Amino acid sequence: MTVRRVYLVAGELSGDILGAGLMRALKARHPGVAFRGIGGPRMIKEGIDSRFPLETLSVMGLVEVIRHLPGLVRVRRTLRQDALDWQPDIMVGIDAPDFNLGLERQLREAGLTTAHYVSPSVWAWRQGRVKGISRAVDAMLTFLPFEAAFYARHRVPVAFVGHPLADELPLHNDRTATRADLGLSDAEQVLAVLPGSRASEIRFLGETFLAAAERLCAERPGLSVVIPAATPARRDELAALLASHPALQGRVTLVDGRSREAMVASDAVLLASGTAALEAMLCHRAMLVAYRMAPMTHWLARRLVKTEWISLPNLIAREALVPELIQDAASPEAIAAGLGEMLDDPAGRAALEARFAAMHAGLQRDASRRAAEAIEALAAGRPLPASVAPELAEEVAP
Repeated sequence: MTVRRVYLVAGELSGDILGAGLMRALKARHPGVAFRGIGGPRMIKEGIDSRFPLETLSVMGLVEVIRHLPGLVRVRRTLRQDALDWQPDIMVGIDAPDFNLGLERQLREAGLTTAHYVSPSVWAWRQGRVKGISRAVDAMLTFLPFEAAFYARHRVPVAFVGHPLADELPLHNDRTATRADLGLSDAEQVLAVLPGSRASEIRFLGETFLAAAERLCAERPGLSVVIPAATPARRDELAALLASHPALQGRVTLVDGRSREAMVASDAVLLASGTAALEAMLCHRAMLVAYRMAPMTHWLARRLVKTEWISLPNLIAREALVPELIQDAASPEAIAAGLGEMLDDPAGRAALEARFAAMHAGLQRDASRRAAEAIEALAAGRPLPASVAPELAEEVAP
């Protein structure tokens, strides 16, 4: 069956990137396919007829969502009618689960085939949401194998398509060349420090991370530290913090962006939990994850989050490959001690780099193409192809 029409709804720039890759893969398989819905500049370039600007759904924060709720309800109502009038072969919501899952449920109840691309963290908290997801979609398309295991366990059709970041990052990288590019010596040990991309993360983690780096530098005269700043604002905040640590002068290289190069150049990485931990794994570098948050947020998280680990490398491996220090455990002394052990164990680091390379290869599956395969099968009413069926023999859902 030729896929003729696909309705796509993306809610932010990351979804626009995913949507553009999916559109290219579908056009390669079905040259005449048409697209409609909501997309950003990349999706528009690929040919989507975007009914609203991408920014329409880019609302963050509880207060902001409540203020914009009447407008979002109107947008969802308009898109529902627009999709029903257009009669696509399938509707695919790309991330933005709070908006898209409701739209998907309405369209599925009206007789359209629906799928959702990028699983929400239902496996980590509010697991009861999976019942609503099962009513909203004909299949969930996941980046990670443990996510696929969770949905299969709950009898929700699922396709594990691999992670686009794993496709983007090479399976082999050159530490020596990357150090030269950053102006770092290949004769010294290098620690990459990534306290986060948000102002709140710099506030909660910046001073702690620099104090840990200061302790390590005092113990190790040959250690260099590289700190990538995600934005100019984060650079200013980090520079202000560094001014209160004169012992780090001459030992720290502060760079704009280039977080992946900083990780590739390093022997070990200190970072906040989040996507950066996955990127460090895909750069095949040993790491220590530390995270601190507001006390009330931590109190709530301890009661809501259902997973044994917080970092994606550990969740993917289903074992503690990466040390995690959370809240009070994330002291400068504990962080420095954990990283010191890592830096003193070259054989352990080499073994972990090899393990991460193997995990990288397992996630490098040409995600856009496999997502297109799944969508093609769903649109035709066929079972999901074996190439995207979850490999669950050894998987245990969180």
